[in-house]
Amino acid sequence: MLKTNESKLVRFAVQGQIIPPLCFGWEVTRTGIGRIDPSVGGITYNVKVGDSVFGWEGDHIEPGVSCIAGGFNDRRTANPNLSFNAYSCIGNEAVLLSGAAKGKKGVVTGHHGGVEHVLVHFAPEIIQKLTYDDKILIRAWGQGLKLLDFPQVALSGLDPKVLNKMKILNSGKRLKVPVAALVPAELMGSGLGHNDSFKGDYDIQTSDPSVIKKYGLEKLRFGDLVAIIDHESTFGWSYKKGAVSIAVVVHGDSYLAGHGPGVQTIMTSRAGMIEPVIKSNANLANYLGLK
Repeated sequence: MLKTNESKLVRFAVQGQIIPPLCFGWEVTRTGIGRIDPSVGGITYNVKVGDSVFGWEGDHIEPGVSCIAGGFNDRRTANPNLSFNAYSCIGNEAVLLSGAAKGKKGVVTGHHGGVEHVLVHFAPEIIQKLTYDDKILIRAWGQGLKLLDFPQVALSGLDPKVLNKMKILNSGKRLKVPVAALVPAELMGSGLGHNDSFKGDYDIQTSDPSVIKKYGLEKLRFGDLVAIIDHESTFGWSYKKGAVSIAVVVHGDSYLAGHGPGVQTIMTSRAGMIEPVIKSNANLANYLGLK
């Protein structure tokens, strides 16, 4: 098992509520077609972690339940929503505080930057009982997590129990990390240049289907772990030859220029201390036993 500072991490509660789906009206696709599609937010009954990110009649679809803190019209990059996003980590326990499913538990599966949503998975029998009046408490734990034997590898937004389930191998010089796919740097789009890689996401551009097929990315699923090649994400997303970033697929495909499935960085090494290993089952649904 990898040596970490897990025992020194602060555990505390952050609280939010489920946000209704947003509608942006007419949006123009990268091919010049106007569409009005289901988009971000909401209680999404039939899209979950483990499903394909492609083929839905929607744009930037978020699986499961989308949450924010504060009022729906508050500035989302300010507290309390800033802390709600920054401290909620993938794998954290989420507890319903109200409603017909009060006391039932789910798990954080990612963050969606721009709209600043925290995404939570609940079992199907629970999600059917949810309403937009329900409040959710997240037992935040994970920010500040470090690998004691690999200081050149930075972690962010990750619950230690997920790290322990990822079956990472220490080869002595590098970490062998299972991923479902490799993503070349030139495919990365929306989000580049932002410095909020500790809480948000950036997109894999899908405007060239032949390139997507070449790299096997047409098989991507919500919750897949992927390796972004030649990208460094410690203080923001940027190109760096030889660097590797590991990320989780958090939202679905997009018709918009420069956009596509969104990925949240959980691990990065400017020095290339990460060696990705292709494993088809490298997905949060498998690591966390989600149904």
